[in-house]
Amino acid sequence: MSGSTPMNIFDIAGRAMSAQLVRLNATASNMANAGNVTGSAAEAYRAIKPVFESVTDTPGVSTVKVKNVVTTSAEPTKRHDPNHPLADANGDVWEAAVDGNAELVDMIETARMYQNNVQVLNTAKSLMLETIRIGK
Repeated sequence: MSGSTPMNIFDIAGRAMSAQLVRLNATASNMANAGNVTGSAAEAYRAIKPVFESVTDTPGVSTVKVKNVVTTSAEPTKRHDPNHPLADANGDVWEAAVDGNAELVDMIETARMYQNNVQVLNTAKSLMLETIRIGK
């Protein structure tokens, strides 16, 4: 962050909220593909997860950014379903490698972290308005 203006509370919380939105988008993508089946393990959907990285401006001033989004190493589940139109020659299909329960927990945690940062912004705004009011 060197060479730019120092981060303020709005930058810090805003970047954290942006990172949580990436996480929520990944969760939504995973939930959308949960239960999806394909005709081969290679084609099966695998859950994606964002990787966060701390960004420090000066000591005591830090936020987060999304370093990248990775595909998990979870393996799809093979299921014998010879009547499925996507079944291979052996009658097998592969279900997406998504743990629906874990995704729901991730969604709740993401929503709470986003809400916490909204509260930080609201508190900062209220304090600034109170300071202005006192100065009048």
